[in-house]
Amino acid sequence: MHTLESERPPDYLARLAASAVGRAYKSLVVDEMRIERCSTVLDLGCGPGADLEAFAAATGREGRVIGIDSDVDVIAVATGLVGDVAGVEVLVGDVHHLPLADQSVDRVHTDRVLQHVEHPASVVREAARVLRPGGVAVLAEPDWDTLVIDFPDPAVPVAYRRFITERAVRNARIGRQVPDLCERQGLRATRVLPVTSVYRDAVEADQVFGFQRVTSRAVEAGYLSVPDGTAWLRHLRTERFFASVSLFVTLAEKPDS
Repeated sequence: MHTLESERPPDYLARLAASAVGRAYKSLVVDEMRIERCSTVLDLGCGPGADLEAFAAATGREGRVIGIDSDVDVIAVATGLVGDVAGVEVLVGDVHHLPLADQSVDRVHTDRVLQHVEHPASVVREAARVLRPGGVAVLAEPDWDTLVIDFPDPAVPVAYRRFITERAVRNARIGRQVPDLCERQGLRATRVLPVTSVYRDAVEADQVFGFQRVTSRAVEAGYLSVPDGTAWLRHLRTERFFASVSLFVTLAEKPDS
């Protein structure tokens, strides 16, 4: 029997980053960022700092890596993780209003951050402002409409997904919207890479989806009936499991002129 978490664990971002799915797409993102030695990399919504060491390794001791997040607790975790890494600093700040000068960084990165912010366009505008000409923003964001989970009654996972896209995630379809947001802020969206994660293990998937917690909220909100919610969770715990969701990695360049 699978054991699903009743709440998403506090360190789920770090655990996801360490999972096979997390390692695979994060490696892809670092490759696509084409970070040069001695450059400056900005990680917006850096969370507990899961990506900062990889950026520091790419830019070298003479480079600079800046992580910014509004959550004081995760910044404390990130500080503990990279506090001794040369050239890395983590700051408490609002990604809508960056404490950085115009044209001061070479690379900007987000990983599942724009889905949560109040004004994604403002964050992209700030990213464009601080990027140097020729700089690149690499924005990895999900599209929760792509979520599929196998269940005997297809109406149940559809209702579960509707709760996520309509109520649980602020900007649930942001993955498909990022290229347009970039273009509107003067960046040139040059590539969009789809990354589809497939899960066959319910416990691993639960680190991302938080089934117990989200299902309870979906029942409370009337998207699922109590019997459907109970049957859904029982199936996830006891039966063969299949789920997938897609994330889109948008590469956007700031023109030289």
